[in-house]
Amino acid sequence: MKKYIDLIEQTFEFPQEEFKVINNELLFNDVPLMPIIEEYGTPLKLTYLPKIGANIEYARRIFNNAIKKYKYAGDYTYCYCTKSSHFSFVMDEAMKHDIHIETSSSFDIPIIHKMYEKGKIDKSTYIICNGFKRPLYKEFITGLLNEGFINCIPILDNLNELCHYEEYVKDKYDVGIRVAADEEPNFEFYTSRLGIRYSDINVLYREQIKPSKKARLKMLHFFINTGIKDSAYYWSELSRFIFKYCELKKECPELDTIDIGGGFPIKTSLGFHYDYKYMVEQIIENVKWICGKNNVPVPHIFTEFGSYTVGESGAILYSVIDQKLQNDKELWYMIDGSFITHLPDAWGLNQKYILLPVNKWNNLYHKVNIGGLTCDSMDYYNSEAHTSELFMPMNDEGDQEKLYMGFFHTGAYQESLGGYGGIQHCLIPAPKHVLVDKVEGEIKTRLFAAEQTSENMLETLGY
Repeated sequence: MKKYIDLIEQTFEFPQEEFKVINNELLFNDVPLMPIIEEYGTPLKLTYLPKIGANIEYARRIFNNAIKKYKYAGDYTYCYCTKSSHFSFVMDEAMKHDIHIETSSSFDIPIIHKMYEKGKIDKSTYIICNGFKRPLYKEFITGLLNEGFINCIPILDNLNELCHYEEYVKDKYDVGIRVAADEEPNFEFYTSRLGIRYSDINVLYREQIKPSKKARLKMLHFFINTGIKDSAYYWSELSRFIFKYCELKKECPELDTIDIGGGFPIKTSLGFHYDYKYMVEQIIENVKWICGKNNVPVPHIFTEFGSYTVGESGAILYSVIDQKLQNDKELWYMIDGSFITHLPDAWGLNQKYILLPVNKWNNLYHKVNIGGLTCDSMDYYNSEAHTSELFMPMNDEGDQEKLYMGFFHTGAYQESLGGYGGIQHCLIPAPKHVLVDKVEGEIKTRLFAAEQTSENMLETLGY
């Protein structure tokens, strides 16, 4: 029989940039994980901060290289989509790389104020304000504009939104329009609930924005829920959007920017393949060709990457606390955590993550199911992105060392969707969270948050 490491090396190209094995133990971005487990215990969430900056710089480089290659006359601007993770350590790390911000709800704006107070951003930082806006959100956006945040751009999501800014914003300001794109053909409905439908865009400009003495249409915003994919659907929707930009540009000379929402995919399997460079070059080439065909100047390009920015920085580590053989054939590894509370996308969307053991790579392997701690029958994980089966190293009989495993590239959305700091299913506590950084080549760790306590939950529950 073969060892677990043989299985991985024969199934994938391994080791990989993020993952390698030394002395029977896994390294994540060259960070040994067993010493972190020994210091902090499990379950624990981990964020490797340098990965955030590395992904930002890579995206910026391939966009700028494509702009140069195709002699594209516009500029490129990278925005971070805050809803993917609002944590201060994510925002602080991202802002070190001279990026800008996209918001989605009212409570994003107090975060903007906090970052400004700390000198992380200034009043020239682009703040792209997306989403359907309730009164408080519009009030906060108006506050930013009146405080001199000159590049705060509310993206109009319905036909009545502009009225608020016209009444309360004191000076001239820029706005954008979000286009209601058609959803993927297999989606449950045809057109996005967000944004302005194509037939209303020109009317909105002519009747509300153009007559205004303060508002100026600066940006047309495009969002595809499935992200940037090399599919007929994506290219068709992008082309339709660029043709609309060209049509509107002829009416509105001030319009000079597009925002290509919906981000890059992230690696969710060791077999993941995605040609980022090719996709960016195709976007630049297509935008330039369509604008040339319509005799209009090419727009500046914004992107708003959320999962791509932060997703690959995250991991969550568990220990196997027991194994159970059910009905003579189903072997369960029980972990010291819960998928429903810690990785809600794995439960709610059947999202797959990279799952690897942290130790025991030289052990033989077998097929397993992984069970979480809640009493919910859906609290399990038993397949991977590339196969319907899941294999893990065997726990040798009499071996006193625990088996540890990690789910990787979990850094986007899981804390907010799981209700971090609040009430968890079956009152399973949120795990401790450890930040990992590299300072002059030396690995540094610090505890960001301890494991959630019963007192914290009882207070929330009113006890």
